[in-house]
Amino acid sequence: MVKKTSRKKVATKRATKKKVVTKKKKPVKKINKKKIVKKSTKKKSAQKLQQKNVVTAEKKNETPKEVKMEQELILQTVRGMRDILPGEQSYWQQIRRILDRAQNEYGFQRIDTPVVEFQNLFERPIGKGTDIVDKEMYTFKTKGHDNVALRPEFTASVGRAYIQHGMNVLPKPIKLFTTGQLYRYDRPQEGRYREHWQANFDILGEEDPILDAQIIQLAYRIVTGLGLKKIQFQVNSIGTPECRKEYVNLLTAYLTSKKRKLCQTCRTRLTTNPMRILDCKEDKCAQVSGSAPQSIDHLDTESRTHFKNLLEYLDELDLPYVINPRLVRGFDYYTRTVFEIWSGEEGSKRHSLGGGGRYDGLIETLGGERTPAIGFGIGLDRLVIEMKRVKAREYTPPKPRVYLAQLGDLGKKKSLCLFSELEKNGILVAESFGRGALKAQMRHANKLGVDITLIIGQKEALDGTVIVKNMMNGTQETIAVEKVIKLIKRGLNATVKVSRRK
Repeated sequence: MVKKTSRKKVATKRATKKKVVTKKKKPVKKINKKKIVKKSTKKKSAQKLQQKNVVTAEKKNETPKEVKMEQELILQTVRGMRDILPGEQSYWQQIRRILDRAQNEYGFQRIDTPVVEFQNLFERPIGKGTDIVDKEMYTFKTKGHDNVALRPEFTASVGRAYIQHGMNVLPKPIKLFTTGQLYRYDRPQEGRYREHWQANFDILGEEDPILDAQIIQLAYRIVTGLGLKKIQFQVNSIGTPECRKEYVNLLTAYLTSKKRKLCQTCRTRLTTNPMRILDCKEDKCAQVSGSAPQSIDHLDTESRTHFKNLLEYLDELDLPYVINPRLVRGFDYYTRTVFEIWSGEEGSKRHSLGGGGRYDGLIETLGGERTPAIGFGIGLDRLVIEMKRVKAREYTPPKPRVYLAQLGDLGKKKSLCLFSELEKNGILVAESFGRGALKAQMRHANKLGVDITLIIGQKEALDGTVIVKNMMNGTQETIAVEKVIKLIKRGLNATVKVSRRK
């Protein structure tokens, strides 16, 4: 007999089934690793991009947007550099005048070389082991990956120009003059700036000692022309590279035995450039050098004869000199004659103004044919300091004797034309175009101490006339503008200075 299931029970069973189904756990979602990797990659790439922007900004001397900071503006010169202000220019102008006059009188032609040259142009002739090459050159790499340097001296640049432009075919001797800035990363001190001015005189193509004497005579002519009277030349001969080898070996042996008494820098120089120890300014090194072997005792026959003839020429010229066996100069290219220009009284502190010597092997070292040469450089900064110290005469510009005053817009326009005509005719004129009031201009004219004042106002500009006022007695007259120059040059020649235009 089949039992009948009630509807109630069936409904209960169905409900139980449903409940079981609803209680089933939800399936765990699978983690999509690819998406996570993509997100992390995006993050990393964003960080890399940010870093790249920072690096790029640094290269361009910029700051990224996130780190945007304005660099502080420093309103002062870089250490070792300086401005030469108008108040000092009278000394510099005096030096330029004396240099130009000496250049012309001694037959030197001007040459100007670039401030930037290839680095090895200076390294090869000056020599490693020298302070300039090892410590003091401003070197950098250009965008084209060239190793270049700011010129630390002139002679190597002049030698390069001599070879590059085929000057060897010119009649000998070739006399060249140059002036400008040099750069050395040295400790700044009085008279020694990292950017300093120098003038160079070089004679190429002859090895006669009479040219050595002439170059020293020229140096003496320049410094005495500036009013420096207590001058003395320190002179020595270091021979040729061939005869110098034996001397350097002898010197090195002596200095090595005194190594403990040398300063740290000179101990290093023992292996790199022992002759530079003779030039050291340290007291203990100077005492050691005083008993060192002397180069003039180890010269070959030709160098000894050359030096003897030079001294005879200097005696003939009556130039003040002493033989200084410790003088070597700082560059490897020097041969035979070397000298320095010292200023100051005997027994007091001496100031070195410059120096030079013979460099017969330089052109050959740079790749040219053998060309004997001699030259010297003189520091303009040091000359200015010495001129101030001895109270030497500075340059006094010519004083204007005519003043041009104007009033009103039309008067200004006409006065410009008159000023140009006066200047073309060699008449030195003072003016003050920026001042509008006539009273202020007249005060300025009185202050300058001029003899004549020319006045152009609105009426004079329309009439084509000029008021000529005599500042000595106060009288004045009105004349036609075209007669002004003739009147000044002829009638007032006794009181008005007329300068000749070059």
